[in-house]
Amino acid sequence: MALSGMTGFARTEDALGAWSWTVEARSVNGRGLEVRFRGPPGFDLLERASRDAAQARFHRGQVTVALQAKRAETAGAVRINQAQLNAYLAVAAPLVSAGRAAPPAADGLLSLRGVIEAADDTDDAEARGPIEAGMTASLAAALEGLRLARLEEGAALAPVLGGLVDQIEALVAQAEATASEQPRLLKERFAKRIAELVGEGRDLDERIVQEAAILASKADVREELDRLTSHVAAARTLLGGEGQAGRRLDFLTQEFMREANTLCSKAATTTLTAIGLELKAVIDQLREQVQNVE
Repeated sequence: MALSGMTGFARTEDALGAWSWTVEARSVNGRGLEVRFRGPPGFDLLERASRDAAQARFHRGQVTVALQAKRAETAGAVRINQAQLNAYLAVAAPLVSAGRAAPPAADGLLSLRGVIEAADDTDDAEARGPIEAGMTASLAAALEGLRLARLEEGAALAPVLGGLVDQIEALVAQAEATASEQPRLLKERFAKRIAELVGEGRDLDERIVQEAAILASKADVREELDRLTSHVAAARTLLGGEGQAGRRLDFLTQEFMREANTLCSKAATTTLTAIGLELKAVIDQLREQVQNVE
C-alpha cells in the first residue's frame, strides 16, 4: 500500500426520481480516526453507512461527510389528510350542534393546518429504500474519491520525507567523521588542565591519567551514531513498506531526536555541536511532515 496523507477532498452528485443530492467528503490531520456526518432530516440511517465506509478506508484523520439533498416540487401533487380532517370535524361537531358555531365550510377546513399536504411529503419505506440506497452509493463514491486524494498527497509527501531522511544520513556521516577525534582531544584537554594545576615539570599521577581515559570513553558517541544509522534504515523501510506508517514514523522521529540530543550533550568540539544542532533542525522538519502521514 502506497504512502497516504490525511488531508483531501472529494465530491459526488446524483439523483433518483424527484430527489437529487450531493456528497462532500473532506479530511484533515488527526491522531486517530474521527468521522463526522451531516445529513438531511429523515435520513439518519445514512450516518452509520457513512461511518462504516470511512472506517473501511481510513485509519487516521478527522473525516467529515456532508450530504445535501432536495426533492423537486411537483405542482398539484397534493392530498387531503383525511385523519386530520376528521379530527377537526369531531372537535367542531358539538359546537355546531349547540348552535355555538356555523357548520364549517370546505375552504375553511382545507385551510386548517395539516389538512392539505404534499402527496410525497412522507415517503413510505418502499419508496425511500431506493433513494437511501442511491445516497449510500454516493457516500461510498465520495469517500473512495477522498481516499484517492489522500494517496495523491502521500505520493507528494514521499519524496519530501525521503529527502529529509537523506539529509539526516548525511549529517550522521559528518558527525561520524568529526567524532573520531573526540576521545583524544578530551584526554589531551584533561591532561593539560591537570598539568596547569600541579605545575610544570611534575609527573601526573597515573590515576589521574586513567580518569582522563574514562572521561574520554564516556564522551564516545559511537553508540548514538550507530542508533541514528539504524533509525535511518528503519525510516526508509517504513516509507517504502506496506500499511499505515504514520504512527510508527512519528515514534521514530522521537527516537531520532533522543539520539541527537545525546549527541549534542556529548559533543566536545564546536564542529560536532554544530552538526548536532543542524541534525535536530532536520529531524524537527521530518517530525512536522510526518504529522501529515496516515
